[in-house]
Amino acid sequence: MSQNKNNSTTMIWGAVALGALGVLGTYATAGLERFWANWVLWFVLMFTLGLGSLFIVALEHLVSAKWSVPVRRIPERIATLLLPAIPVGLFALCALPVLYPGSRPEAAHHPILAGKAFWLSLPFFSVRTLIALGLCTLGLAVLVGGSLKQDITKDPRFNLRARKFAPAFMAIFALVITLVAFDWISGLTPEWYSDIFGVYVFAGAFLSGLAATTLSLLYLQDRGRLEGVRGDHLYNLGGFLFAFTVFWSYIGFAQYMLMWYANLPDEVIYYKVRLAGSWRAITISLAVLHFILPFFALVTRDSKKDPKRLRRVAYLMLGAHVLDMYWLIFPVLGGQPHFSWPELSFALFFLGGIVLWIRGAMQKGEDMPIGDPFLREGLEFRL
Repeated sequence: MSQNKNNSTTMIWGAVALGALGVLGTYATAGLERFWANWVLWFVLMFTLGLGSLFIVALEHLVSAKWSVPVRRIPERIATLLLPAIPVGLFALCALPVLYPGSRPEAAHHPILAGKAFWLSLPFFSVRTLIALGLCTLGLAVLVGGSLKQDITKDPRFNLRARKFAPAFMAIFALVITLVAFDWISGLTPEWYSDIFGVYVFAGAFLSGLAATTLSLLYLQDRGRLEGVRGDHLYNLGGFLFAFTVFWSYIGFAQYMLMWYANLPDEVIYYKVRLAGSWRAITISLAVLHFILPFFALVTRDSKKDPKRLRRVAYLMLGAHVLDMYWLIFPVLGGQPHFSWPELSFALFFLGGIVLWIRGAMQKGEDMPIGDPFLREGLEFRL
């Protein structure tokens, strides 16, 4: 087992190194727009995955859930992805003059963007990003740092502090996910606007956090860890995956339907691009992968606690989240979808780095929050 782990780690490091060479090559030969589109894509993916996992942690404290206490350490560990996402996001600010029309001086003379010129300007965009990253760091320090400290101190007062902080974090989360949605994604086409776009991005972030939590739980169980976590715990995770698959689909369809019905030129252009040429096939694939397949895979009761099926659906949901962000971001490059060695290089570099970070996090500290006074009650949970 140890030899296999060492071999897989070596292979992942090799993929990261190969991807890094490709990333450098993209910067040198493929053009700045393509380089920054890939960089922004993977920043948003890392950030939403970490933020969605931190939302799971805060939600548990907010509702005082007991069943999820034995598995809470998993989303806590995944949420630490926000730490490497910080330098990635700061570097991504260099993409603003290249990809974001609202950050350019000529935006002040654009008939639509002139009224948004201050909001979309490079200085204010950067300030909002710094605030969002700082607020996420605060959430990590309170919810994850406090939980790890409780393993040592066994202080039950942390649960009270976390429950009091959770409502404030929900307000922080709403602000941050809205900034990510409207600044980093919608800001690529600032003439377009949707009232529920932030909710759409929230649904994808929460789903990605649930999928990563499910995969990590199964990974630890395969290695004889997390003793006491049973099918009933898996069932609840499967139920959340099923429910928010439907929620994501509802929000996505509602946004499209309202714009199709209104048929306003500044709204339908967003979907006109994504329903033309090869983008149409990606749009259909997104509907199939992000809704139809996971919906029917998890529609029965038994499927929600079947480890093999949950593993497949979790992988599918993470892949669908990548495709979703690609579908949202890459049309900024114009023309048909881009997918060749630059995109593969970025995928190797960032995916390898994410896997290495999460695997490293899974080795640190206890697998369960052993200082939490509700751990026993969580382990005794039955449906």
